[in-house]
Amino acid sequence: MNNKKAERQKGFTLLETMIAMAILSFGILSLASFFTQGLKNSNAVQMQYIANQKAQEALETIFTARDTQMLSYAQLANVSGGGVFLDGPQPLLAPGPDGLVGTADDDAKSPDGIVTGPGPDNILGTADDTQINLNPWMTRTIAIAPVNGYTTLKQITVTVNYVYQGQTGQVQVVSYISSYS
Repeated sequence: MNNKKAERQKGFTLLETMIAMAILSFGILSLASFFTQGLKNSNAVQMQYIANQKAQEALETIFTARDTQMLSYAQLANVSGGGVFLDGPQPLLAPGPDGLVGTADDDAKSPDGIVTGPGPDNILGTADDTQINLNPWMTRTIAIAPVNGYTTLKQITVTVNYVYQGQTGQVQVVSYISSYS
């Protein structure tokens, strides 16, 4: 009798093995969901970064236009205010001959994009680089308004809205520009 009891206690039962597998499967699936969420957040952060850079780019062109006296201070306004910058959300296009983004002469044949890597020649910075067009999911609004009580100061608000893989987002950059360079 003592011998039979010793034989029954060897190893694991089928039930114990199934419970251990269920616990292990739950743990692995939890890790997989964390990994998936991490990838999703990584894409969201990347899109926020690109949107922020496109907003900064618009601000830099406005300040450059003022500093180089390409535009007068009065022209640093939206079209509705007698200036050159288009009102409302605009597609991201390559700047036109004036070199300014968000104006009427932007190149509609050349959508703005980002370089994601070298092309077939494996050299970054050449004409065959891999690019992604940002127009399908990004728009940029440049709003320029006078600051109350200050005749030589305007507020510039650049808003980039995007929809990427079902996620919507918005980046807004606010700056002030004076008539003095």
